[in-house]
Amino acid sequence: MTNNVIGVSRKDFDTVMVPNYAPAAMLPVRGQGSRLWDQEDNEYIDFAAGIAVSCLGHCYPPLVETLQKQSQQLWHVSNLLTNEPALRLATKLTDATFAEQVFFANSGAEANEAALKLARRYALDHFGNKKDQIIAFNQGFHGRTFFTVTVGGQTAYSDGFGPKPGAIKHVDFNDLAALESLMSDNTCAIMMEPLQGEGGIHVASQQFMIGVRALCDKYNALLIFDEVQTGVGRTGNLYAYQNTDVKPDILTSAKGLGAGFPIAAMLTTARIAKSLSVGTHGSTYGGNPLACSIAEVVVDTVNDTGFLADVKAKSVIFKNALTALNHQHAIFADIRGEGLLLGAELTEQYQGQAITIMNLAAKEGLLILVAGANVLRFTPALNIPDNDIHAGMQKLSLAIEKWLSA
Repeated sequence: MTNNVIGVSRKDFDTVMVPNYAPAAMLPVRGQGSRLWDQEDNEYIDFAAGIAVSCLGHCYPPLVETLQKQSQQLWHVSNLLTNEPALRLATKLTDATFAEQVFFANSGAEANEAALKLARRYALDHFGNKKDQIIAFNQGFHGRTFFTVTVGGQTAYSDGFGPKPGAIKHVDFNDLAALESLMSDNTCAIMMEPLQGEGGIHVASQQFMIGVRALCDKYNALLIFDEVQTGVGRTGNLYAYQNTDVKPDILTSAKGLGAGFPIAAMLTTARIAKSLSVGTHGSTYGGNPLACSIAEVVVDTVNDTGFLADVKAKSVIFKNALTALNHQHAIFADIRGEGLLLGAELTEQYQGQAITIMNLAAKEGLLILVAGANVLRFTPALNIPDNDIHAGMQKLSLAIEKWLSA
């Protein structure tokens, strides 16, 4: 039994925390692999992994060892200095991708903010101050800074905070004709997720991505791939773009990069990176030795042919289990996604019930996510054991059965 030694509980949240979140009633206190335990020692199978963050599960032993070792050597230096873990990690990221240079930050929003600022600055340096338009996609999500939330295609997150950053337009995802109609010589960048996560698990078609790349080339615009959620093995490749014939000009990475420790990266080419000259941008904690030492182990672990093949194999197990569950309960209109970033969209009859199902699953000992009101989202640890997948699906089936019979 876990002892609540410092006397706090979930009810204290409403007293001491700003009410911008509505956390679940359970309060987790420890985790191991794909399992969590709360204050009452109730056990949960974790199909959420911190919203695609804990990519190697909870308390992955090599990461614990790395953190302990680095914590006894060097925690932090200012950006007036650099450090060995940051340089090693940047080298591994550039060796493994299209990129040549890296900027480190602490979160996906910060990496996306840096990418957008770089795109605007690059356009100013090379084409003048009229080339400032950014085009993104409806239902996209790029973070919670005012710039990134405005570029994100969900006004519910950006309304109510005063005048928004300008020269930002949105079109529907996978609609190449609509995108082409907006583009001009004033377009400096297109920002997109190869697979929209929070917006409903929508995969960009190969034809669409090729078309987007061609439009960027035609109008001298930069293509920014937000791989905050799709990166670091989540779709079965180190980065999702590597399963296509398209390379971005800028790529952002976070979430799984630190497997639970805050770190983010913006990757780009040396030619583009020149526009972020000394003093143009920065981050107090970005690239700190603790975060970079952990992320280095994450990249070493995930960027392995066998590991990535296992992610794809587990994806098949997941999809097959969801399909079998749907044959039993007939509540999903579609099961989609790549790797271990999967969504199950509810049929018209059950629209708006995703959160209800998520909460009922938690009562059965399974943690899942939603992507909007109609889609159940699954983002488990990439190394989740097969038996945990099957056990979790049994819990989900039980929750759905109770829900349908209520």
